[in-house]
Order: sequence, then structure tokens, then C-alpha cells
Amino acid sequence: MNDNRKNPAISSPLPEAMLEASSTLKWWGWRSFWMQIVLGIISLLALGTGSLGEGEKNPGTGFGIFFAICGLVVLGISIYFSFRYTKIADLLQSSDPTHRPKRTDTVQVIRWGLIINLIGMLLSLVGTQSVVGNVLLKSVRQTGAVRGGAGCLVVAADIFSIQANSTAVTAHFIGIGISLWLLSRITK
Repeated sequence: MNDNRKNPAISSPLPEAMLEASSTLKWWGWRSFWMQIVLGIISLLALGTGSLGEGEKNPGTGFGIFFAICGLVVLGISIYFSFRYTKIADLLQSSDPTHRPKRTDTVQVIRWGLIINLIGMLLSLVGTQSVVGNVLLKSVRQTGAVRGGAGCLVVAADIFSIQANSTAVTAHFIGIGISLWLLSRITK
């Protein structure tokens, strides 16, 4: 006897809404994955190029570097979630209904991805503000408005740290935007 007669759900085609959800998750999951990877690498390179080792001489920049690293760690977790969206998309196309994730489970994964990106963005923004405040103080000292010591010059490490943090903010923003869009599409 044919197995398809025993379980007609396996042989029936997938509902259009499920195919659309799968396609959307896969398309945007991969876009989010690759955009965040590229921006994460740029941020990591900026951080590594000029910032590592400068924190001991410059406490404001060191604080910003710490938050940049924290933001990048959280970005790594976000990249994992973007990849996970693509795997959920594959499961949604499974011919066996027992392997397909429930809508609530899919929405929960997207919400976690959104929360992770919000945390990462917060960490990166704190890092950016720390370094920008430090650079502002240094630039005011350079103009002579305030007398400063030897550490009052704006150095490349300051700018690289700002670049690293702001690029991480952009990566998290992309993750937030895509997660919000996916939530709106999946919960329709």
C-alpha cells in the first residue's frame, strides 16, 4: 500500500501562506545574515586597527572600546539568529507536518532576534557616546579653551573606535528593521 494514502497530509501541497512565510524568512534571513556579517567585519577591523591597546592611555576611549566589543559579541548572536531564520524557512517547507515549526515558535524566535539587536544597539550607542564625549573634551582642550595634559590630543584610536561603534549600530539597526518587518509579515 502506498504511504501517501495512509497520511494524506504528507502528500498534500503546502498552503500558500506557509510557502510565502518560508520564502520571506529565507530571503530576509540571508540578507540580514550577510549585511550584518559585512558590517561586523568592518567594525571589527576598525576596532582592531586603531583601538586595541589605546584604552590604558585613554580611559574614555577604553570604555568605548569595551562597549564596542560587547556590541560586536551581541552582533555575533544576532547573526546566528539571522541564520536561524533561514533554517526555520527550510523547516516550513517540510513535507512532514510534524517537522514544521508552529507560527508562535517562529514569531518567538524573531522576537528574540529583535531583542538581541536592541541590546546590541544600546551597547554600541553607549560606546559611541563615550568615545564622542572623550573626543569632544580633547578637541576643546586642543583649542585652548581648557588646559589639558599630554593626553589631550585626538588620536586615530578615538576615530577608529567611533567608526567601530557606529558601524555596529548600523548592523544592529538592519537586524532590528528586518526583524520588525518579518514579524509584520509572519503575524499577518
